[in-house]
Amino acid sequence: MKTKKILMSGNEAMAEAAIKAGCYFYAGYPITPQNEIPTYMARRMKEEKRVFIQAESELAAINMVFGAAATGARALTSSSSPGISLKQEGISYIAGAGLPAVIINVMRGGPGLGNITSSQSDYFQSTRGGGHGDYFTPVLAPFSAEEAAKLVLLGFDLADYYRTPVLILADAIVGQAMEGVDFPSKSEFKKKLPPKKWALTGAKGRPANIAKSFFLKEGALEIHNEKLREKWEKIKQNEQRSSTYKTEDAKYLIIAYGSQARIAWETVDMLREQKIKAGLFRPISLWPYPDAGLQKCAKNIKKIFVIEQSLGQMLDDVKLALPGKEVKFLGKTGGGIPSVTEIMKFVKSTT
Repeated sequence: MKTKKILMSGNEAMAEAAIKAGCYFYAGYPITPQNEIPTYMARRMKEEKRVFIQAESELAAINMVFGAAATGARALTSSSSPGISLKQEGISYIAGAGLPAVIINVMRGGPGLGNITSSQSDYFQSTRGGGHGDYFTPVLAPFSAEEAAKLVLLGFDLADYYRTPVLILADAIVGQAMEGVDFPSKSEFKKKLPPKKWALTGAKGRPANIAKSFFLKEGALEIHNEKLREKWEKIKQNEQRSSTYKTEDAKYLIIAYGSQARIAWETVDMLREQKIKAGLFRPISLWPYPDAGLQKCAKNIKKIFVIEQSLGQMLDDVKLALPGKEVKFLGKTGGGIPSVTEIMKFVKSTT
């Protein structure tokens, strides 16, 4: 039986997906271009008799999420670039304490206050931990409203399974565009989620649970961090995600994520019409970066083209995955968007 698609923005789709995922607690603070998320959650969480809080600041919001996550509740916060920067200390604490949470970043232009237009300049912050200390967060990058919903569902399962914060990294185009959304009945995550025996739910009849990232005894933090490292190695091995388009016979490979992958998709079709064998590789997980998939895809490729709404941040991961390959870069920043015509001209000038 076919389901009926619902017309909604990417932001609204992510919010509804969080409801469907069983999110029990949301805390956030207004900032453009993600404001539709707290607006939507304020209404829906009340309808579902769950907890919504508009916090007094981004710092307060992320620490409320820490507290809710420690009890085993599915917890969510959302913001846009400068707001995510303010949350980084709390995200580090959540990662260090081994707690599950989902954080949505609908990126805007920067650095500084920048502007409210689309950007992809938070890639480094997102994929390199972002806050203080040795840690990583799984990062998922949707390229449509429907995929944004699917990745939020997946994000909650990844967070629970690995006991880690998970970041959904959307750009403003994905967040603001109105599209038809068909919500899946469940997450694509296949592993069985473990019971939350670690949760702080009261210690009557059992030893007390402790959720912390503070270790003063000599050697204790090193032991703790080694356990975290082992977890992130498992994530790197098991949770690489990517998608390809017309790469089977491609000689020229365009690599892009988020909304830029949609532009690149159309570019591939137009290049094909001109007998240029182009293909698209789209990372879905930005951390862990899908090295294995890219290496397999790029075996018979003559030239690689990276397209970003930044000065070249994903570019570093592409070069690390493909040492010795010639990689060309086209990027725009401050809200600029590479057009199909520009990308075609860029590819054709070097083929």
